[in-house]
Amino acid sequence: MWDTIARQLRHPSGRAGELIGCLMSALNRRSNRIAIEAMDIAPGETVLELGCGYGSGIKSLARITRGGFVLGIDHSTTMLAHAARRNARSLRDRRVHLALARADALPCRSDSIDKILAVHMLYFAGLEVLREARRVLRPGGKLSVLVTDRETMSAWKLARAGIHRLFDQNDLAAFIREGGFMQQFPVSRIKLGFGASGLLAVATKS
Repeated sequence: MWDTIARQLRHPSGRAGELIGCLMSALNRRSNRIAIEAMDIAPGETVLELGCGYGSGIKSLARITRGGFVLGIDHSTTMLAHAARRNARSLRDRRVHLALARADALPCRSDSIDKILAVHMLYFAGLEVLREARRVLRPGGKLSVLVTDRETMSAWKLARAGIHRLFDQNDLAAFIREGGFMQQFPVSRIKLGFGASGLLAVATKS
């Protein structure tokens, strides 16, 4: 059962995926807020969310990117359908665009994005995701990453299926640097609620 849940978290599909997505949308509300605030978004900027899921992060971004543009990608058609319904007005106003795409092959020009949001998705990512993020960011652009830390996740049965990559502070910093973000950046420990701890890093493209 836990293996099935872990696989649904990686790629939600069908009715089970809808239920997982709805649950994660509620649980990730604080994570999204923390990671978005850390990005320090300015008016008129273009922001990309990797793995936009149910569209909660997209909705928050659309509220604060006045005069800007928000792009959300996900590889799950189930999640994109929900994200589209949740952000219908912004989609009609062309302030938001959603795309079925892989995070390791982004449908964006190089140096075209100001900020990138990646909340609870690096567990399933290879280095190519970070390299793609760096490619599409403009010089000086920021990548805001948030994950649950290894200590918390090690106690969860779903994380024992071997599908999630687990991070402590050093692991996360090393992974982001290996993906091409070489400027110094802190990895902060944060409280996510329900007794869980998270790690936040904001890396800048030099």
